[in-house]
Amino acid sequence: MCIVNAHSEFKKDNKFMSQPNNSKSLSEQVTQTLEVYFNTLQDEPTCDLYEMVIQQVEKPLIEFVLLKHNLNQTQTAQTLGINRNTLRKKMKKYNII
Repeated sequence: MCIVNAHSEFKKDNKFMSQPNNSKSLSEQVTQTLEVYFNTLQDEPTCDLYEMVIQQVEKPLIEFVLLKHNLNQTQTAQTLGINRNTLRKKMKKYNII
């Protein structure tokens, strides 16, 4: 069973994604990291930024939730809100298990 209002509560209160010693939300941390990334590049062109960021977030997210569910793919897919076959494709993509 899922908590139905988790998304709306999360959007209202980003403290769920803040770490105890860090008052920044996940989105603030991503923004700060992107600022550093672009400052490092200076005026160099970049490509595939979206895919790079998604991979940096998606793999540890899948690994974490899989471990929380003792590697149960059905429960993991349900928690992530994706189809189990989609989860399996992503696991293959990231060489998980």
